[in-house]
Amino acid sequence: MIQKTKGNLKVTSKIVTSGKRKTAIARAVLTEGSGKVSLNKKNYKNLQMFDRLKIEEPLKIAERLLGEDKIKFNAEITIRGGGEKSQVEAARLALARAIIQFTKSKELKEVYSKYDRNLLVADVRQKEANKPGDSKARAKRQTSYR
Repeated sequence: MIQKTKGNLKVTSKIVTSGKRKTAIARAVLTEGSGKVSLNKKNYKNLQMFDRLKIEEPLKIAERLLGEDKIKFNAEITIRGGGEKSQVEAARLALARAIIQFTKSKELKEVYSKYDRNLLVADVRQKEANKPGDSKARAKRQTSYR
């Protein structure tokens, strides 16, 4: 991404990552900035408490490990599909991946992995499909003829 500032060209880094959980897909775009994080154009601090804490985890870990001056960025996360909790998990994954690319820190990657591997690796489990002729995913219903 190139920005013009008074005749001079200033190159700013822009990092795009994605995260998935069930059917929720999140895309995080990190740019240099003041530290704003938004989910679907809304501030993440307006979420419910536990959802907000889940989003804050990668931010707090990076801040504690690298210091506040190293993680000055704005994160714009857009999420589509899935339920409320799956969207938060997908956003958390995309944000953590983006922070690692932004900071280029192998130490941070190791700390994320030790803390919670789901910060870096997507949980690929899906809901099992319903079986033909039945309304449930598992074994067929038993019948009794007597």
